[in-house]
Amino acid sequence: MRKIAFIVICLAMALVSCHQKQNKKLNIAVAANMQFAMKELSESFTDQTGIPCNLIIGSSGKLTAQIKAGAPFDVFVSADMKYPDGLFKSGYTTNQPTIYAYGKLVMWSMINGMKPSIDLLKSPGVTHIALANPKTAPYGMAAIEVLRHYGIYENVKDKLVYGESISQTNQFITSKSAEVGFTAKSVVLSPELKGKGSWIDMDEADYAPIAQGVVVLKDNNAKQANAEKFYNFLFSDPAKDILKNFGYSVK
Repeated sequence: MRKIAFIVICLAMALVSCHQKQNKKLNIAVAANMQFAMKELSESFTDQTGIPCNLIIGSSGKLTAQIKAGAPFDVFVSADMKYPDGLFKSGYTTNQPTIYAYGKLVMWSMINGMKPSIDLLKSPGVTHIALANPKTAPYGMAAIEVLRHYGIYENVKDKLVYGESISQTNQFITSKSAEVGFTAKSVVLSPELKGKGSWIDMDEADYAPIAQGVVVLKDNNAKQANAEKFYNFLFSDPAKDILKNFGYSVK
């Protein structure tokens, strides 16, 4: 009987511990450009605090729609300021969005011997140019701005293939379904993809600054304190070092 009672107590304790861990875990909605950087950031945060993180990756626009539909996210790490600012004005956040980093746009190709350039986009050898959907993904909008800046949008618009987010855009490029494409610099600097293919920086004067904002979301008082800890961590020196290593600019 004592042995059975001991086993029951151990099982109960394990269940309570598991339940507490689940209650403690933060659900962080992350813009796709931040996928690789956020993996390292969240691991560092968990190492420091013991608070586990669950990352939900998508375009900023799609994540915003999910938040409005009631998705149980605790923090929203966006690729711009427009979407988090809209959520703040609609009462979904505890704070105004704050810029945690500035993103950078690159042109990238996985085709052997292909060197990305603006002139390359007009070449008959390029039939597909990948970019994220500019309606929901800020990096896609930046890519369109670059094409318009150089006056080639009308010439290449029929070649454009749109990913739902930077993640899907990267798949188009890495699978060589598109000969070339636009993505976030953090992608080509990630440990998973560093050194693969050829890429060039887009001149930051050719597109509006990609100011990326973060907000803590309302309606989860049990995890509010932990969400605020993560928010504050993003502005710490260790987090800034990680962001800079992934090609972001920070203040």
